[in-house]
Amino acid sequence: MIYAADLHLHSPYARAVSPRITFENMARWAKVKGIDLLASADFTHSDWFAQTRRTLRECGDGLLEHGGVRFVLGTEVNCSAKQGGRLRRVHMLLFAPNLDAAARINAALASRGALDADGRPTLRMTPRDLLSEALAVDDRAIVMPAHAWTPHFGVFGAKSGFDSLAECFGDLTPQVPAVETGLSSDPSMNWRLPELDNLSVVSFSDAHSLPKMARELTLFDGELSYDGLRDALRSQSVHCTIEFFPEEGKYHNSGHRNCGVNLTPAEAAETGGICPRCGRRMTPGVLQRVEELAALSGGRPAPALTRGPDGLTRGGSGRPPFRSLVGLQQIIAEAVGRGVNAKSVQTQYERLVNELGNELHILTAAATADIALAAGQPSGAAIAQGVDRVRKGDIRIVPGYDGVFGEVSVWGAGERGSGNNRGAGAVDAGNAAARMRPML
Repeated sequence: MIYAADLHLHSPYARAVSPRITFENMARWAKVKGIDLLASADFTHSDWFAQTRRTLRECGDGLLEHGGVRFVLGTEVNCSAKQGGRLRRVHMLLFAPNLDAAARINAALASRGALDADGRPTLRMTPRDLLSEALAVDDRAIVMPAHAWTPHFGVFGAKSGFDSLAECFGDLTPQVPAVETGLSSDPSMNWRLPELDNLSVVSFSDAHSLPKMARELTLFDGELSYDGLRDALRSQSVHCTIEFFPEEGKYHNSGHRNCGVNLTPAEAAETGGICPRCGRRMTPGVLQRVEELAALSGGRPAPALTRGPDGLTRGGSGRPPFRSLVGLQQIIAEAVGRGVNAKSVQTQYERLVNELGNELHILTAAATADIALAAGQPSGAAIAQGVDRVRKGDIRIVPGYDGVFGEVSVWGAGERGSGNNRGAGAVDAGNAAARMRPML
């Protein structure tokens, strides 16, 4: 079977997370979004883990259930320790096959950091140490890098990461089944590293609020169970991933937020990585880092991508395809010229989901005529057109950089629904990276 999984999100015990994230609300939003399997989030935090025990029901197959939605015990941790003479800070995803294993993992990690200080705790250990300890507790534990390219906390990050998985995990590298792309990269960027050829490339939301759930997803092909998930990761049994357009991610380009400097890799190379306005070192973007590591590993070029009639993007290498989307609420907001949190936008969103099915179905499969009819007048035709444009990739983006999210517009300036074009001049107007342009 094919099922949609979002396996990276957080509880209210993590920093900057909405207090409205409860298991009841997570289950309700999973149905709205089209998610079949969710991570339980933050099982290392004792209070949240206690709620997990009280609320979720074990199914006997390694998964848990609440409100008709399946959960896997999963969390994110920050590994912070010196390795190779440098302090490395790398975020990792960790999954356990049952409540007892999760409790024993927590006991094993308790001496490595203050688990209750944050839902995503900082542990005084390397990623290899984490992998070793988790497997020692239960050899079915799953450990993988989170948002692998993020400059400050990704395993490949320019600031504190590594140049390869082998450098990070050493002899345990074969025990790593997958990497998470993060919002600023897509699978095609990860395909440039030969080291990842035999690993699954997966995408999840890293949601800190309910509406952000499913902004990235992985559709697995296999049995909906813990061992089925583990096998799917190890065999690349991925039907496809649902992605941000990577330019929308807040570390896609290189740049300097304080000065509003937003640069492509080629432009950053011309400056030597130094901000042309203030003379300080810029934050290298994910795109630049991909270019650097691709060159180090033999110079594999960016793959030629094709979009099929099914809307999936493929690279011709047989790797699982992907689909880049814009959220339905944003499409509605642009179509009606209101903010995404406006009551009229939320009302229209709920109407479409109630009449046509979950958001993933609407964005990928619902007939545009049905979308227009369900949305009604006067905005139905524009909403349907917006969905169609996103499916075709006919959108405009100002790329993100140095912690600033990119700005996505379904319609360009002067077209219907162009109200989201605000801030297009917030970066250097003479910079090619800042110009809004259609995507492939």
